[in-house]
Amino acid sequence: MRLLNLCKGKIHRAAVTCTDVNYEGSISIDQDLLDAAGILDGEFVHVWNVSNGDRFETYAIPAARGSGEICVNGAAARRCEPGDKVIIVAFVLTDEPVARRVVLVDDQNRITDRL
Repeated sequence: MRLLNLCKGKIHRAAVTCTDVNYEGSISIDQDLLDAAGILDGEFVHVWNVSNGDRFETYAIPAARGSGEICVNGAAARRCEPGDKVIIVAFVLTDEPVARRVVLVDDQNRITDRL
């Protein structure tokens, strides 16, 4: 069996709404965005900061549904500032085809399109 590491879900150009260096870690993401991208609570994600080029890995946790929240927590909070644009991506190791779910958002992290 050959496993491929494929993109399964992506939130494209979300705006960081807050950072909290004192939180124990993770990135808090509006539950609506998690659902739309197929990203689960606790799932490993890559975060690519479009505004400054930084990249880091963490795990996703749900924020209040409809809040638009994208809060970078823990040490990674030093790599972002509120207003930065980020791309959040989850991958899966699989030997089967994956229907990638890509979510586009506006400046308030409201879904504008799904690819």
